[in-house]
Formats: sequence, C-alpha cells, structure tokens
Amino acid sequence: QVQLVESGGGLVQPGGSLRLSCVASGTIFNIDYMAWYRQAPGKQRELVASITSVGTTNYAESAKGRFTISRDNAKNTVYLQMNSLKPEDAAVYYCQIVDAKYNYWGQGTQVTVSS
Repeated sequence: QVQLVESGGGLVQPGGSLRLSCVASGTIFNIDYMAWYRQAPGKQRELVASITSVGTTNYAESAKGRFTISRDNAKNTVYLQMNSLKPEDAAVYYCQIVDAKYNYWGQGTQVTVSS
C-alpha cells in the first residue's frame, strides 16, 4: 500500500507563488508517473501537470509558462511550483502517482488565491 501526503497549499494573493509537495511512502516499487490535478467547487477534476519517470513533462494550457512540475526520485516526491497565481487557480490540488501499474491519490491540499 502506498500513501501520499500533499503539503504547501494555502492563501496567496493574485500574482503570488506557492510550491506544493507530495511525498509517497509505503511499499513502493517504481513510480512510473506522477501528476498534479485540481478540482474547483462545482467543476470536474482536471490535470494540471504530469511527469514521467524519465522526466518528460506535460502541462495543461492554463498552467504552461506559470507552473513547473518536478520530482525527486530518491525522496519519492513530486513538486509543483506555481507562479503568477490567478483567482481561477484556486482549487483543491491532488497528487497522483502510478506505481507498479497501481494508481494512488493524495487527500488534497487547498489553494486559495484572493486579495
């Protein structure tokens, strides 16, 4: 079993930055894929960014140029650096990993963007 714990969310003003972290623990074999999703009230969960085991990244159009996903394989951790935050970025952010073809989700961390 694998557990994911996200951190780094909070309240930030428009134009500000946050760095989210997600640490995986438990019986981990080989994390193939790591990603960040978000879900705003009344909306579907959407992919924000993903990164493969070899570092190939993919971003939602809304995240390109502002967000950066990275991972530390030694620490089983994925990060999401979010810059130039906008009110529409406010949501609960979830990390997801795929380990040995099993899919795991974190509990989410709230990001609020407001002046």
